[in-house]
Amino acid sequence: MSKTVIILGGGVGGLVAANELRRKFPQTHRIVLIEKNPTHAFAPSFLWVMTGSRKTEQIIKPIRSLIRKGIDLFCDEVKNINISKRSVTISAQTLTYDYLVIALGAELAPQLIPGLTDNAHSFYTFQEASKLEETLSSFREEHIALVVAGVPYKCPGAPHEAAMLIMDYYRRRRSAKTVHLYTPEAQPMPVGGPELGEAVKKMITAKGILFHPLHKLMSVNDESRELHFEGKEPVAYQLLVAIPPHRAPKVVKDASLLNEAGWISVDRKTLQTSHENVYAIGDITAISIPGRWNPDIPMMLPKAGVFAHTQGEVVARRISDQIEGRISKDEFCGTGYCMLEAGDGLAGFAYGDFFGEKNPQLDLRNIGKVWHLGKILFEKWWLAPVGIRKTLLRFLISLGAKVFRIPIDV
Repeated sequence: MSKTVIILGGGVGGLVAANELRRKFPQTHRIVLIEKNPTHAFAPSFLWVMTGSRKTEQIIKPIRSLIRKGIDLFCDEVKNINISKRSVTISAQTLTYDYLVIALGAELAPQLIPGLTDNAHSFYTFQEASKLEETLSSFREEHIALVVAGVPYKCPGAPHEAAMLIMDYYRRRRSAKTVHLYTPEAQPMPVGGPELGEAVKKMITAKGILFHPLHKLMSVNDESRELHFEGKEPVAYQLLVAIPPHRAPKVVKDASLLNEAGWISVDRKTLQTSHENVYAIGDITAISIPGRWNPDIPMMLPKAGVFAHTQGEVVARRISDQIEGRISKDEFCGTGYCMLEAGDGLAGFAYGDFFGEKNPQLDLRNIGKVWHLGKILFEKWWLAPVGIRKTLLRFLISLGAKVFRIPIDV
């Protein structure tokens, strides 16, 4: 009997889930992808847009070119999710499903901090990153404040990468700037553990960046150009770059799918919600993991594309197994990595097991050009038409092996 799987959201997790389902399923089963934007922007490259290293055509592709043939694509906004009726409403029609995968991500909500909307730049969308690049190129003053305005946020390494790349941007232009990084967190990337936090702190302070932990932003005053932090004296700024607060899309809230923290709770291994045949993946989910400082205090799995990618594969295989009558053994294992850009063509690489029960530390490899190249190669692979990815992957691995003289059999 024919089944219909609907995937909401065409970000990393949604694209992977749709493509994996179409690869495994015969055409008798229908795969539907609903994404409001007809183009897909590669978010990890937004920091390169910020520094002028990437242009529009390099990191934005039609979403149709990134999905397999046989996937029904609706470039439309989700208006309603009705779990009891197993239906999803878009502008033109209502679609019914047998299985639902929610991959709608996290929305930016700068309006949650008074004064932030009108006074801060960001790099969390392509448009904002492009605008920030124009501002950086014309900025003639000295003091730059980079502020994490709320947690959780997408990509735990992004604020630190941004600070280092901004410093590198002005160093290459022989322009002296002072960059302050403010965060409500106790250390950089706390989910990675104390040792990783200390390593990242050394990376950013070595660049001359002034790091200010435990600074919770309450408001921004445009007239005085001041930042107001909880329990702190006002801080003056000349250019403000912020990581805005994040929240789940309203359509998910209206469907009563969110937990008390404002995200979708899922089984951490299967990614299934409390509703039958309804899964959630990526940034919209809330997955508890062991505390890195204190094992008795749980933390949340970071919102990062590397996890959405793996989760998309796991969910697709589990749905396929269920429809085909097989017992699925696929589980999300919680391992992840981060390529941390440091400027000057260098990057670090952190990897670890986020589900480890013995309070594991994430390992930060030596900073070098190989990790920066790895990020470039992944960008080229991800944005390639889906039909040539396998061939391109073999070529890119071979190229990397030759450049770095690594004996890899491809």
